[in-house]
Amino acid sequence: MDLRKLKTLIDLVSESNISELEITEAEGKVRIVKAGAQPAMVMAAPMQQMVAAPAAAPVAAAPAAPVAEPEPTGHIVKSPMVGTFYRSSTPGAKPMVEVGQQVKEGQALCIIEAMKIMNEIEADKAGTVTKVYVDNGQAVEYGQPLFIIE
Repeated sequence: MDLRKLKTLIDLVSESNISELEITEAEGKVRIVKAGAQPAMVMAAPMQQMVAAPAAAPVAAAPAAPVAEPEPTGHIVKSPMVGTFYRSSTPGAKPMVEVGQQVKEGQALCIIEAMKIMNEIEADKAGTVTKVYVDNGQAVEYGQPLFIIE
């Protein structure tokens, strides 16, 4: 993403009522968060991290990237929407699925609440749940990994 496009995005965020903007493209991911009256912009490229701020603020170097976890094996079930993740259908009930449990294609794995609507997220593949990435009640983003099914 070129600097003119980034500057335009920063200006749009600062002049609008939105407080946060995130864009993912092939060459990297850009997240602009409005901090007070000035927006701050963080850009992560595939092999590097950059932190930039408006011209009035000093530019800080990003810390070294943490060691990446090995790529998970199996099928990753991703969030189809932004919302709040719930492992059970009612508060206090046991989770719909546990690590090590066999699931069938179409079986409900969790619920994501979006705009006061409870959306059941179903398994799109049969197998065994080997990992749960999200904690109960945690906010999730579109495309965020939720489960691994092997």
